Amino acid sequence: MGEDIMLFVGLDLGDHRCDLAVVDPTGELVEESRIATTATALERRFAALPRVRVALEVGPHSRWVSRLLEGLGHEVLVADARKVRAIYHNPRKSDRCDAQTLARLARLDPALLSPIRHRSAQAQADLAVLRSRDALVRSRTLLINHVRGTLKSFGARPPACSAEAFPARAAGSLPEPLAATLSPVLDSIAALTSQIREYNRQIEALCQERYPQTRGLQAIAGVGPLTALAFVLTLEDPGRFAKSRHVGPALGLVPRRDQSGRHDPQLRITKTGDAFVRRLLVGAAQYILGPFGPDCDLRRWGLILAQRGGKNAKKRAVVAVARKLAILMHRLWKTGVAYDPLWASHTTPGQAEPLAQAA
Repeated sequence: MGEDIMLFVGLDLGDHRCDLAVVDPTGELVEESRIATTATALERRFAALPRVRVALEVGPHSRWVSRLLEGLGHEVLVADARKVRAIYHNPRKSDRCDAQTLARLARLDPALLSPIRHRSAQAQADLAVLRSRDALVRSRTLLINHVRGTLKSFGARPPACSAEAFPARAAGSLPEPLAATLSPVLDSIAALTSQIREYNRQIEALCQERYPQTRGLQAIAGVGPLTALAFVLTLEDPGRFAKSRHVGPALGLVPRRDQSGRHDPQLRITKTGDAFVRRLLVGAAQYILGPFGPDCDLRRWGLILAQRGGKNAKKRAVVAVARKLAILMHRLWKTGVAYDPLWASHTTPGQAEPLAQAA
């Protein structure tokens, strides 16, 4: 506990109002109040305070609020609410109680909050480009599935083609009763495809101009500009992880565990961390293990796992390759070495050991 910190503040952020609770070093509650969730109101309230430790939950407003409070000289802890059982398991849960709990945990031990670190404003803005593209791709998929389903219900055969070619191909197979109804949908699909192409150009420009470290990552089969840039923007600093193998748990690619005595069941992955990056890594792993994946150490290792048999062996192999891929990408990024797809196959066991230990 810093000697200059004499007050501990819990802040439960809402869209319009946020509940505030303040405790002193003895644990005495000295203030409870509500203020508007605006930069002006928060700055007015916290600018008048001496340096305090503020605890708040991660959420839509936590990024800009934490930056604002840190700019005012306060210590800010952004709690991972999923790991703070005192909050989400409280039988009398309310915004007021949450603020008090955050303040008391900040006073006792910051580690109890499992604090996270937000990305920089620039990284967040660049990541918005990727997420916007992803939203358009999902919208286009939804519309294409709508058109295909409607055509099938009228006995028409939807064309088998890529999403880019679908509007032109489907326009020629529209039954007369559906022409007026589905033509605007096809126009929307074509417009979305054009917007997605523009986002692709922006992503490639970001990789080349602002994030050159993504070039080395794209040497891995299945890792394109989108996956490489999302990985770099999400981790932001490779030095955050002392060892590359810590990246897998951070991205939720390791199994959950509920061990007690001799009971240690095999569970699904934790799915903590960024779901967007995890989905991209799994997609890259599926390509690596798929029929078009080139020969490499990752593919050989994954295929051995998939051949072990058992229920869902292929799915487990894909997740394992995704985790191994995240470790490899972090290692290449951190060291700057060039990617060798068959490095392990022409390296002696004694030479491979240092890299294995580092990863």
